[in-house]
Amino acid sequence: MASDKQPLRIGLIGFGCVGQGFYDILQQHPGLGLTVASIAVKNPDKPRPLSADRFTYHADELLNDPTLDVLVEVIDDAAEAFRLVSAALRQGRRVVTANKAMLARHLPELLQLEQQHGGVLLYEAAVCGSIPIIRTLDAYFSHEPLRSVRGIFNGSSNYVLTRMSEEGSDYATALAEAQALGFAETDPSLDMGAFDPRSKAVILAAHAYGVLLNPDDVLNLGIEAVGAADIAYAAARGQKVKVVASLQRLPNGRVAALVTPQLLGPESPLFTVEHEFNGVVVEGEYAGPQFLRGRGAGGHPTGSAVLADVLALRRGLRYGYTKQAAAPAVQPAENLSLDVYLRHADAGVLREVLTWLEMPATALHTDVHGVHASGVVPLLRLLQWRDELRANGVFVARRGEVQAGVAAVAEPLQAEALA
Repeated sequence: MASDKQPLRIGLIGFGCVGQGFYDILQQHPGLGLTVASIAVKNPDKPRPLSADRFTYHADELLNDPTLDVLVEVIDDAAEAFRLVSAALRQGRRVVTANKAMLARHLPELLQLEQQHGGVLLYEAAVCGSIPIIRTLDAYFSHEPLRSVRGIFNGSSNYVLTRMSEEGSDYATALAEAQALGFAETDPSLDMGAFDPRSKAVILAAHAYGVLLNPDDVLNLGIEAVGAADIAYAAARGQKVKVVASLQRLPNGRVAALVTPQLLGPESPLFTVEHEFNGVVVEGEYAGPQFLRGRGAGGHPTGSAVLADVLALRRGLRYGYTKQAAAPAVQPAENLSLDVYLRHADAGVLREVLTWLEMPATALHTDVHGVHASGVVPLLRLLQWRDELRANGVFVARRGEVQAGVAAVAEPLQAEALA
């Protein structure tokens, strides 16, 4: 194992926003004793700030180079990232990754490979950019029972909501701004559809509670259909719309997980988390609530988390996953409910949605903010109709936390085409 004074040779896979941010930080701190010895990229024709001779176009060359002490994977292809990271762990290598989608989908397999072959996998950069939330949960709260972990885990959607709330921008304009600033991808569906924060919630669940979740079983509702009426509805109540990921220990000891827009008031620390910033509230059984806030997007903030992991590897750190031995069960969705607000410009569509969700017709309201609905919905119904809600442009936000104790609902209705 290398000491703090021994230089580390790093193989960097990917040279996009995060890869360049990490590389730039290293150039500004030569005294760290870290050298990017090899960089693998996919596209030989893409303009880059370094000369072409610094790059290889075959990532497997880095896997096959025994002189590299650490492999850092920061590409956006989850399937390729899994192939490379899993191959490196089979070699017993030390690996840092920032790929949250890959981790959320394959964490059980990666942990098994780490244990079988003696490698080490760290991934602080995969969740909340510059906020050291994984290390905080894994080390500081390693043995304390947690009541909840809640937060804004996606800087792109938070930026859009901030612009809509503060400047009165419409969704399309705010999204275009986020893309121009590099906070949102050209294809924004992972961010705006809450798939990205869902992946992060799945990763944090392994450290907060020891549970390994299937992402498909975690409700994720996004902001693709959010409009000025929704922002105004919240503002009239002294609230803001925020996309909040929640991990919550229920009274029966089980864990519930979901990611949806939520109407938050100033009593929540997340109320003041704006633009591309992320925020996390960890509530311990004994420590009480703790609030962490930091930049959740951008090359340098995320690159700083990659650097922290590389330095941690040099010190011999590995995640403990201490709570897995006594991990609680995950609460089935049929025994949970949410108090929600729903809106669609077409009242006929909204009435049909009420039928899908088994809400009474009296849940429909008309006021200065247009036609909307509100009431308690079984979480299972939202999971079953998640795709249809998104496809039909229905905006859904919860008005509180998940509640336990709802009886099982009937078999799902058949979807009908909506005009």
